[in-house]
Amino acid sequence: MNGAESLVRTLLAGGVDVCFANPGTSEMHFVAALDHVPGMRCVLGLFEGVVTGAADGYGRMAEKPASTLLHLGPGLGNGLANLHNAKKAASPIVNIVGEHASFHIKYDAPLTADIEGIARPVSHWVKTSPSSKTVAADGAAAIAAARAAPGQIATLILPADTAWNPADGIAQVPDVPARRKVAEDRVRNAADVLRGGEPALILMTGHVLVQKGLALAGAIGAKTGAKLMTQLSNKRLERGAGRVPVLRVPYVVAQALKVLEPFKHIILVGAKPPVSFFGYPDTPSEEHPPGCKLHRLAELDEDAIDALARVADLVGAKEKDAAVQQPKRPEMPTGAINLDSLAAALGAALPEGAIVVDESVTTGRGFFPLTAGAPPHDWLNNMGGSIGFGPPVATGAAIACPDRKVICLEGDGSAMYTIQALWTQARENLDVTTIVFANRGYQILKGELAAVGAGNPGRRALDMLEVDRPTIDFVAMGKSMGVPGTQVTDIDGFNKALAGAMRSQGPKLIEVVM
Repeated sequence: MNGAESLVRTLLAGGVDVCFANPGTSEMHFVAALDHVPGMRCVLGLFEGVVTGAADGYGRMAEKPASTLLHLGPGLGNGLANLHNAKKAASPIVNIVGEHASFHIKYDAPLTADIEGIARPVSHWVKTSPSSKTVAADGAAAIAAARAAPGQIATLILPADTAWNPADGIAQVPDVPARRKVAEDRVRNAADVLRGGEPALILMTGHVLVQKGLALAGAIGAKTGAKLMTQLSNKRLERGAGRVPVLRVPYVVAQALKVLEPFKHIILVGAKPPVSFFGYPDTPSEEHPPGCKLHRLAELDEDAIDALARVADLVGAKEKDAAVQQPKRPEMPTGAINLDSLAAALGAALPEGAIVVDESVTTGRGFFPLTAGAPPHDWLNNMGGSIGFGPPVATGAAIACPDRKVICLEGDGSAMYTIQALWTQARENLDVTTIVFANRGYQILKGELAAVGAGNPGRRALDMLEVDRPTIDFVAMGKSMGVPGTQVTDIDGFNKALAGAMRSQGPKLIEVVM
């Protein structure tokens, strides 16, 4: 057994049985080991940003890490943007990054790079294996690091000679500690605040946004009058009919300030204090009102569901009293395409168990109200803000949940960062429907230009904000990568295309001309 095989066997023994890969020469012994050792599903991505984003989507839905396989420093560098997003989302990932043979590094060949230096900003744990004899143990440590609450990124760098030299065998993954319990004084403080009668908000994110956590929060809200909200972006939110409904803090600062203005207290459950996405002239960065008190109930890596259960006991809240969303679908819209008709069409068509990966950016900011009463589904947001998130994350989610329909809501500018994900979806026959909202520009940046007070844009400025001349043909691009698609120019066409995609299996693309 060589080092590469010992690592593959250790990964499998540790529950890591999917590898999203874009390998190169230094990883060939690992590639061979993947072929020799049965049990690992290997998924090729044609760009490293697809590989790392797919690992993010897989980790969110499978609630365990996949591995990536990346080629040296430049390959890791190509995947950094979606590793940034994954780190912000606390997604568990084990990165395997090839390195030159240890004896070759001193010659400073063209691909030589500081891989550890590249990895550290997007990793919680980084190590270069010093020997083929340590590779298995290093891999086991990486798995344990990735599985640690709330979910971490572990990067193991594998010099080529540590992959091809002899190894002793596989290693057992160390025990991963359970989530830490929240201190009793924080639980009692939250209960006291909630019983105090002043307007209070429970602001949540993280693992609490599942049925059990939402039911507890809903019960506390019903008993005390506290309102419930989530951060603007969340790793995974279970929503729809029969679940406790929650709104999100708005993206636009003025709207967020207005929504949060009534509250005297904000209880943070996994969430950070609400702040604006960017800083703007003469605009506060903090979105809670002056005088509002922030109370930390649970950190992101703590057991927030247990903490909410203890608060519920103290205030006398019962889960059965939580208000849940009633089933309600909007009428099928007709006529022109606009933001409201698109929201209604989605709300009318979402199937039970759907996974919605949302990178709709400006188009989708109002989708929540009209999709709230659809059958139960999950909603995944981009928590890191780096675009090119949607298609790769949808790919990984579909690998993790092959029996569920995945719907990717995608802006046209964002799609072009990682459009290669369509090829992987076709190759793996994944049940992903990608909806590209083609407004032919970086629409969000036009709003940001005004928000920062940069004045009226001229042609040179607009040329950097518009995606036209030439117009991108997403249907043709999808077809070239094996994904059938259709372009729609009115809402009736969109309804028909979406209904067809929901009835059939396999990857589809719908280009919505805005």
